[in-house]
Amino acid sequence: MVKKDLSFKAVIFDMDGVITKTALTHASAWKKMFDDYLRKRESEHGESFKEFTHMGDYLPYVDGKPRYKGVKSFLESRGISIPFGDPDDKPGAETCCGLGNRKNEAFNEVLDRDGVEIYPSTLALIKELKAAGIPMGVASSSKNCQPVLIAVDLLRFFDVRVDGEVSAELNLSGKPEPDIFTTACDVLKVSYSDSIVVEDAVSGVQAGAKGNFGFTLGIAREDNRKDLEENGADFVVEDLDEIGGLDGLDQLFIKYSK
Repeated sequence: MVKKDLSFKAVIFDMDGVITKTALTHASAWKKMFDDYLRKRESEHGESFKEFTHMGDYLPYVDGKPRYKGVKSFLESRGISIPFGDPDDKPGAETCCGLGNRKNEAFNEVLDRDGVEIYPSTLALIKELKAAGIPMGVASSSKNCQPVLIAVDLLRFFDVRVDGEVSAELNLSGKPEPDIFTTACDVLKVSYSDSIVVEDAVSGVQAGAKGNFGFTLGIAREDNRKDLEENGADFVVEDLDEIGGLDGLDQLFIKYSK
């Protein structure tokens, strides 16, 4: 390992949509679960069915948020009130937790069938950071973070993991609160102002801004550059191959850090 003299001291990555191509898998699982539930409400309560859409529902209400919070947020947007329930609720039970657990079943079904792909540019940057001796963390709302990273043999690259499971154990607030990112930095013993957050979700860049991180890098995978810029990203790219590797990332940090 060659320690490189860089302006920043740590990088904290989101996982879905940043490291792995699982954001679309999540979005598909959410749509299936919510459309099934909305059809059920149409049948049982006479409510007019309006499908769950990616741009209109997933991105503003669900993307990047903890699972059960995402359920609650979307249902509230439709004026639907059901009990929050308990994380042990059976998948599909008419509670926020039950619906969230059904979504997780659907996600794992797709994951088992199709596997996981990695964004090549993110992998290249992770390897550069590792070679330079820069501490890295992964901070994700997903409770599937650890098994996904193990499946693609990437867990070993990270010095700390703060995900949905860890958040539940430590009672951390989910995005857009900065808890998962600040906790990762606390474990690494690196100041927030010396750290970079890499995110693709609006709730994630909001968390980066709230946590007063040195630099929040947004990745506009969803044609959402403007939304990321307006909600806390200091700089936005469509893919990490645009930044010019480690040296380019350092220059961006120097230019945009607070």
